[in-house]
Amino acid sequence: MKHLFQFVVLKRLPLLFFVLAVGFAAAGALSQPSDSDDLDPGPRGGTVDAGGPLTNISSQDQAFFENGLSQFIEVEDVVNTSPGNGGLGPTFNSNSCSSCHSQPAIGGTSPSINAFPFVGQNPQFTVGQYMGGANTIPFFVLPNGPVRETRFKSDNGVHDLFTIAGRSDAGTCSMTQPDFDQAFAQGNLSFRIPLQVFGDGLVENIGEDTLIANVLASTNHRLGIEGTFNRSGNDGTITRFGWKAQNKSLRVFAGEAYNVEMGVTNELFTNERGQPPNPIPANCLINSTPEDRTIFESTTPGGVPSDVDLFRDFMAFLAPPTPAPSTPSTVSGRATFTAIGCANCHTPSLTTDPSDTAPALSQVQANLFSDLALHHMGVRLADGVTQGNAGPDQFRTAPLWGLGQRVFFLHDGRTSDVVEAIREHHSQGSEANKVIDNFESLSRRDKQNVILFLRSL
Repeated sequence: MKHLFQFVVLKRLPLLFFVLAVGFAAAGALSQPSDSDDLDPGPRGGTVDAGGPLTNISSQDQAFFENGLSQFIEVEDVVNTSPGNGGLGPTFNSNSCSSCHSQPAIGGTSPSINAFPFVGQNPQFTVGQYMGGANTIPFFVLPNGPVRETRFKSDNGVHDLFTIAGRSDAGTCSMTQPDFDQAFAQGNLSFRIPLQVFGDGLVENIGEDTLIANVLASTNHRLGIEGTFNRSGNDGTITRFGWKAQNKSLRVFAGEAYNVEMGVTNELFTNERGQPPNPIPANCLINSTPEDRTIFESTTPGGVPSDVDLFRDFMAFLAPPTPAPSTPSTVSGRATFTAIGCANCHTPSLTTDPSDTAPALSQVQANLFSDLALHHMGVRLADGVTQGNAGPDQFRTAPLWGLGQRVFFLHDGRTSDVVEAIREHHSQGSEANKVIDNFESLSRRDKQNVILFLRSL
């Protein structure tokens, strides 16, 4: 059966949000370092201003948020104890949403080595052996590294790290893991780390006209910047969630992640995932499908929604991170950030559309620092994967809100240094090349102020 992380304590205060305290890999103050210090002081310390709901939601929406949060932190077991109650596997990357989305609070991105609640290491370093799991640890999963999923360039698809074989709740299932060493030797591996989901309800409610007008206004041929949008193959509307903006809505985003990352079939993704082209062994098909569904027969209203809908509610009402108070250095850094062209892709704010169903999401200024558009990032960042209209070197402009307390950067988590992340944007074919040249031409103090501004977000 499912259970909550035993070390998570939720304190529900009416109409007030809670704070989940976490540790940081390297806490840094927003102060001007000496010339001998690195430019990036690391994740800022102090209060974690993330992880709570929007402050102006109704008491009813607050209840939906808290119900969704409780599901977001639950650990999935293989065998479901009642219809619609989930079921891990047969392949998976982790066993809980929050195991991947926890830095600096639940709903964030990949945890750091010291991040609560994972007791000093990457949760993927042990989840494959949990309850007797027979998995080996892939070479790219490190105790102090980021949570990762792998895609094979040959089919663009996610190949989960682990199987349920050997677990005490998996019967006689004997599936083996993919051969990641061989895939790496063949140049077939592509990595992704978890995206934070803070403020995603606001992201979902930004209108298409607003997005299109913003990209047209931000296009700069002198800098080489010209964004485009990923779009649904069915209705042609703009898609906006995921590293390549491949998912249309939070509900689709949640349903796909539940199926792909934890192997839980649901009303949107009803089929068990194996390891194509190999069929799933019959003894690894433990539960009837879909394992997660709407519980129409529930005798209480709170028991009706599916897990996917609960995940969606949690993300829809999850507030954006609160930036640190401004200082002279961060004010200067923000001005420089705009002057050198960073804001041509990382749009500081966009306003959401009116909403009658969710007033807390209606006509809100979302300070996301993203245009949600696709841009060519060049050969250095190309991942060799195509998703919808997004080609092998195209990515959605990553929202920067919350960057100040993040540990790992870029789509594959290759660095924990903001300066290095900036420089990785510069390579053949990248729309950011001239902007990075502008950054490199700055004085050390101006560079430092830009980094301090980013670490204040």
